[in-house]
Amino acid sequence: MKQSEPTPAKARRKFDKAFKREAVNNWLASGKPAGTVARELGLAAHHLYGWKAELAPAGGLSTASLEAELAATKRELARVSEQRDILKKTLGILSEPRPNGTPGYTP
Repeated sequence: MKQSEPTPAKARRKFDKAFKREAVNNWLASGKPAGTVARELGLAAHHLYGWKAELAPAGGLSTASLEAELAATKRELARVSEQRDILKKTLGILSEPRPNGTPGYTP
């Protein structure tokens, strides 16, 4: 029986904080899944999740800050929806044909 030689162990790669931060920022900004970004960088997806937790500020996002951001987003949505509705009404008014087609005609 032939004895197999042990395979050499892979050397552990070490990544500095700057690389980790850039990888996590790239992942979050791209909107791509962690697995896709990890493959592009030659990593496993669990590294990105771990680095995200490691680099998060202590305490993470507070409930109060999330609620404030949600309230601001709702206000902005209401404002933009109102603008859209006004533009729709304006377009409807401007696209109505005149009764006779002549300017200034009133029956």
